[in-house]
Amino acid sequence: MSDTAIKIDKIDKQILQILQENGKITNSQLAKEIGLSPAPTLERVKKLESSGIIKNYHAELNTEILGLDVGVFLQTSLKETSKESIATFLEKINKIPEVVECHHVTGSADFLMKVLTKDIKTYNEFILNQFLEINEIGNVQSMVILNTLKNSKSLPVETNS
Repeated sequence: MSDTAIKIDKIDKQILQILQENGKITNSQLAKEIGLSPAPTLERVKKLESSGIIKNYHAELNTEILGLDVGVFLQTSLKETSKESIATFLEKINKIPEVVECHHVTGSADFLMKVLTKDIKTYNEFILNQFLEINEIGNVQSMVILNTLKNSKSLPVETNS
């Protein structure tokens, strides 16, 4: 923890846990759940937002209903790992909507990405017509997601410390 990190107590941690589960909860309902009145609850939420601990609120979409039935993890190595080639690669990746996650990793690959497409045919077209057109890519290994057994969007915020 850095020296500039803000101090959060047990109640702040409760707030974080509840908001991760339900970002649409009303302030009065949140206040009830943590045992404070609405004014100090709102003040705590605003402090967590302004400190950057709470970065954003968003809707989690149902990929199945949206027709994004194929998920694939791509391990990707670049031909060269210079600052310039990494920056160029990331610039190109950020323009591709099918790439929903991109992580710079250690190990046998340089990047691990999550890609969502409609079906295998669409995925194949994506690989051939978009992804492999990126000159910086040296090697790619695809891992099709068969079944997602855990997909927690909540960070582990302990409330008993």
